[in-house]
Amino acid sequence: MRAVVVNAFGGPEVVEVVETARPEPAAGEVRIKVAAATLNPVDAGVRSGLFGGGDGPVGLGWDVAGTVESADAAGVWNVGDEVVALAPGLMRPLGAHAEYVVVDTGAVAPAPAGVDAVRAATLPLNALTAAQALDLLDLEEGRTLLVTGAAGAVGGFAVQLAAHRGIAVTGLAREDDEELVRSLGAASFTTVEALEGEGGGALPRADAVLDAAVLGERALAWVRDGGAYAGVIPQAHPAPVRGVRTAAVAVTADGSRLAELVRLVEEGVLTLRVAETFALADAAKAHARLAEGGVRGRLVLVP
Repeated sequence: MRAVVVNAFGGPEVVEVVETARPEPAAGEVRIKVAAATLNPVDAGVRSGLFGGGDGPVGLGWDVAGTVESADAAGVWNVGDEVVALAPGLMRPLGAHAEYVVVDTGAVAPAPAGVDAVRAATLPLNALTAAQALDLLDLEEGRTLLVTGAAGAVGGFAVQLAAHRGIAVTGLAREDDEELVRSLGAASFTTVEALEGEGGGALPRADAVLDAAVLGERALAWVRDGGAYAGVIPQAHPAPVRGVRTAAVAVTADGSRLAELVRLVEEGVLTLRVAETFALADAAKAHARLAEGGVRGRLVLVP
């Protein structure tokens, strides 16, 4: 089968598509024939060597939508089932950017009904990250939340999930993104441009901040005393101040939680956004497009 790997760390030019053996599922795993797989910033981080080195080729890709190609022994999934899944892992020989991927049975959920595989593939990593970050904040209905990077994939899901729970959301993004962010459910909006050079003082403090833009200490300044901060890069959150508890989500595969998010897609609560699709053979071009920035929605690879 074909798979996307890197044999050396660097820019988009190091991305290769190679022929390799089809992975075999072990006990408690299923093999999925990949219909679409999303390119995420974590893939660019692995490609560039941000997470360290490894021996041999390193596979890329965490998100997958496709069909079950080998049933699991427990009979939870059958051949031909249309599914989505999170296939996490930083330094491994194969990822989801391939024609087939093996994942834990418990990481799989039914694909959202009436949604094509390209859009469905954008759900697992980003929506689970947003949901698990909101879990860390533990906000009740009526509380206030600032979401940085509110126009991005994780930030957009966070806005929608929080608004659905009755939380008053302020979205922070670029001026051109106001219409989008408000359409996702933000009750108010603040532009990045308006805050530049102001040291964060222009924003009223919220009960919590979900820092999808990875602003760190600057975003912490916008949390009220005794509030909460959640980052999206493991162990990269700022130290607590003013009684503000800080944490960062380390996203975990959770098929049951993913199934809940699928239902929210089917109910119209969550919006799946695709910026552009690329053939698997053009994975390096997709990485180059991601490196340019300004992507709204996700880039998706199609085998």
